[in-house]
Amino acid sequence: MQVYFAAEIYGDTITLDREESHHLVHVLRHRSGDEILITNGKGIMALAEISIPDAKGCVVKILSYPDRYKKHLYHLHMAVAPTKNIDRFEWFLEKAIEIGIDEITPLITRRSERKVVNAERLNKLLLAAAKQSLKASFPILHPLTSYADIISSKIEGQKFIALCEEDLPSLKSTYSQGSAAIILIGPEGDFEEEEVKLAFAAGFKGISLGKSRLRTETAALVACQSVAFMNQ
Repeated sequence: MQVYFAAEIYGDTITLDREESHHLVHVLRHRSGDEILITNGKGIMALAEISIPDAKGCVVKILSYPDRYKKHLYHLHMAVAPTKNIDRFEWFLEKAIEIGIDEITPLITRRSERKVVNAERLNKLLLAAAKQSLKASFPILHPLTSYADIISSKIEGQKFIALCEEDLPSLKSTYSQGSAAIILIGPEGDFEEEEVKLAFAAGFKGISLGKSRLRTETAALVACQSVAFMNQ
């Protein structure tokens, strides 16, 4: 069933905005009486019936609030250095949202190959992925952030930095089920030694994501999937 976005969901009827209404009526050809899902991206998912299929402002009637779209019980924040080829970072973003993620911070490190991102494009991708994967809670996409700022920011929960070192403990052995966590993923070439020392001083724990050397976007997705799997 198709999911549509409405910033506010309350009362018996809702009028969707022009963009969502156009997509519903002209693109997908929905008609009066069709049932759809509506979310505010903040945890509410409603089953609704189309009353007035107007492409400029489609009116729908709320039928019920299914409880199977509840938010997962953990909180995962991934801070990832965007790849030089932005398509690879966008691929990670899309797949991470499908799996389950709460916050995403594009990270600038000393070895970063990309220091500019198109926030508007990334937010559109985020919205599309969240709707496609039936998410009632949309993740927060933070602005491009420097390594120093993310390290010094106040973060609740467990703090990890993934490194290309085999002798480190695995994420599985250090992460506590149900916990909030932030995981730092560096650029190609990994973090510099001084950056690692700063992370350790700030309370981050070094972890390994396996014996293979992974691309940035692969490492980020492995970490995301590992946390989701441990919370099943």
